[in-house]
Amino acid sequence: MAYIDTKRRRKRFIFTNDKGLYEDILRRKKIRNIRQFSTLSLSSLRNLRSTNNINEVTHIWKTGDRYYKLANQYYGRPELWWVIALYNQKPTEGHIRLGNVLRIPMPIELVLYYL
Repeated sequence: MAYIDTKRRRKRFIFTNDKGLYEDILRRKKIRNIRQFSTLSLSSLRNLRSTNNINEVTHIWKTGDRYYKLANQYYGRPELWWVIALYNQKPTEGHIRLGNVLRIPMPIELVLYYL
């Protein structure tokens, strides 16, 4: 196993996988193993609250709301919908009920830095 440090200071391991589960694929591709990266462990973004520079904007969930729409509204980047989902510990919109209060961490540049 080899250790790497990526741009965002996430520590990950590279390992080779030659498990029987991949036996058919390995044989077809004529390779001995597959090189893989370990899965990142993202802690809850709620820990960012203790950081003085992170603020929250509250949003009451209403009909028609979607994570990507909120990300576009607050960050100007709909592809950052996952930050709101992770911060609120609600992985999909199906986990939210009408009237629930979502917290939007701001500014996004600082939030991404701490990830």
